[in-house]
Formats: sequence, C-alpha cells, structure tokens
Amino acid sequence: MNALPALLDHLVLATPDLAATVADFTRRTGVAPVPGGRHLGLGTRNHLVGLGGSGYLEIIGPDPEQPPPDGPRPFRLDRLTAPRIVTWAIRPPDLDAAVAAARARGHDPGAVRPMSRRRPDGTLLEWRLTDGAHPSGVVPFLIDWGTTPHPSAGLPATPLRALTATAPDPAGIRSLLSALGTALPLTTGPTGLGCTVDTPRGPVSFGPP
Repeated sequence: MNALPALLDHLVLATPDLAATVADFTRRTGVAPVPGGRHLGLGTRNHLVGLGGSGYLEIIGPDPEQPPPDGPRPFRLDRLTAPRIVTWAIRPPDLDAAVAAARARGHDPGAVRPMSRRRPDGTLLEWRLTDGAHPSGVVPFLIDWGTTPHPSAGLPATPLRALTATAPDPAGIRSLLSALGTALPLTTGPTGLGCTVDTPRGPVSFGPP
C-alpha cells in the first residue's frame, strides 16, 4: 500500500447525476455511501463514504430539489458530462498558519471563508476553507472543521489504498504541494486524479491515473 498524503481530509468525486453515481459506487464496491446534506444556495447535495481514519470521499452533484443557483455550481459541475475526481482537501492543524506559511513559500491558497450545511438528522455542520482552488485540482484546498463533528464519524468505509495524479509539469505541482506541507505520487500526463480503495469486492479504482 502506498503512503497516503499528509493531512488528507477528503476527496471530491463530482458528478452530473448524483443518484446514478452513488448507485454505481454501491454496485462496484458493495458499500453504500450515506446522504451528507444539501448546500443551500449552491444547488448541490452530497453523499459520503469513509476512507479510513478521519478521511472520507465526498460524492457531490446537482440537487434536483433546489432551484438553480444564481451562479455556477462548485467544482465545475455544470460542465461535467461524467463523474470525475476533481480535487481533494487537506486539514492542517492550524488553517490560518498554514495559509500564511504557503504564501511565504510562494503559493497562495486563497482567502478563507465560512461554509455550512445541515445533515439529514438536522445537525448543522460549519467549517472554513480556502477558496483559491488551483485550476488543475491536483493541488488541494485547505479546510478546518473547528468544533463541528467531523463528517467521517460513523461512515461506512472503503479504506483508501492510494491517491495518485498526473500532470503535464509534475515538478511544478510538487513545489506547490510542498508549500502546503503535503505530497502526492505524480507522473507526467494529462491533468487528473485517481484513487484505489479496498472494498468487500476487492480493490476498486476511480479516475484516470
């Protein structure tokens, strides 16, 4: 098994059809992701499955029960034609200090902004994250859950075996990852992320690398 990235919080599997992708994940792995909640005003909702430890996979797509949002949905959902691992998140011990350190090393993760969603049981989750997502998606954004319950708690799990990526300029991506205090196995190729998880039906891979 490959070493997992330092500070990993979650992976983001974006899809134009959430119900179909959740059903496909369940069929392939034998594990059913659970409903996470709705992102009101963004026109999205998600399902979650654990990746072992405090890591998890977020499957996110348009919410047909919400009106169309005023702007584009996050993670370029409106442009997707098929499910794709679009990015990932890390959880440093001190979000603000990590942002300052990254900027000092030449990488600006973006401004920190608050977000929230309510779980189906009514529990309000509140977190902060950086909004300067790297266009490749291979460089993670940063997240801080504060005192809110972490979404990985109690999830059914498909333990993460490996997270890998390809990029036209791996050396340039490695320098940005280093500025954030993490790393990722990288090879040269079209930009993309892939992962392999352990399941009751054996290892299952998602994504192109």
